[in-house]
Amino acid sequence: MTLIYEDSSVSADDKFKKGNIKESLKVKENISCPECGSQLKTDSGRAEVYCSRCGMVIEENLVDLGPEWRAFDHEQRDKRTRVGAPTTNTIHDKGLPTVIDWRNKDSHGRNIPEASRAQIYRLRKLQRRVRVSGSGERNLALALSVIDRNSSNLSLPRSVREDASVIYRKAVDKNIIRGRSIEGVAAASIYTACRRCDVPRTLDEIAEACNISKKEVGRTYRFLARELNIKLEPTSPADYVPRFASKIGLSKDAETKSISIIQMAVSKGLTSGRGPTGVAAAALYIASVLLGERKTQKEVADASGVTEVTIRNRYKELSQELDALNV
Repeated sequence: MTLIYEDSSVSADDKFKKGNIKESLKVKENISCPECGSQLKTDSGRAEVYCSRCGMVIEENLVDLGPEWRAFDHEQRDKRTRVGAPTTNTIHDKGLPTVIDWRNKDSHGRNIPEASRAQIYRLRKLQRRVRVSGSGERNLALALSVIDRNSSNLSLPRSVREDASVIYRKAVDKNIIRGRSIEGVAAASIYTACRRCDVPRTLDEIAEACNISKKEVGRTYRFLARELNIKLEPTSPADYVPRFASKIGLSKDAETKSISIIQMAVSKGLTSGRGPTGVAAAALYIASVLLGERKTQKEVADASGVTEVTIRNRYKELSQELDALNV
């Protein structure tokens, strides 16, 4: 058994690489010491994994898989990196195209002769044409650009865009988009990805951002879910509370109170068969009344995208059934 002790002689370069080595080693946090069961730690200076309690060395001579160079700003990082961007499903060729640089330089950095520049120009033009070859790739390229544009309109994170692109690719592979509009399938893919990634967006918001009807989005979503065997849990009203509260300017206390109201309503079965946005809007309205941050039903309705009648109906049901509210 090899013991390891604290040593203050670790160099500055070793300390600088500490974060990078930890990232590349990928030591699992849940692995414990086989001797005493304590947590393991990584010493990037000695390239060892050891026990934090007894000092037993579990693994040594680890290889740092990170880059051998250091960069202190974005410009240095761009100059020293030798690889391209990571692959992505949001581009039809997954970000792995063959690119002929627009600069008239060869691989050694020398200028290309004048006699050869016309040929290089024709090669660039041909490369752009063959990058999207066939009707299937053209359809995919157009659809993925539509998904990216509509996701930007909805301010969706990168993970949702990737998931929506994967869903559309699966639909293309199963050949189930024939006869359906690209905009409709793209909108349904975005809505499905939002549901799967727990980024709540209503059908009305998706339809407005994609400039198609709500009925078309819902019909295509149900079709994709059936054909691709996608099973999703019903959306919780609590998922909409933070966004709606931010729109109408309610405090964090009101937001917390609204979520507790929704939790009590779910426990009593009051949300069954009710639209999640309507329940969330009613809970926000009740919380604003209880905490003295009174908002009108019209303000809450405009922020949540439901009618004032829906808010009043949900408000009556919640206030009558939940004794703890005392409204």
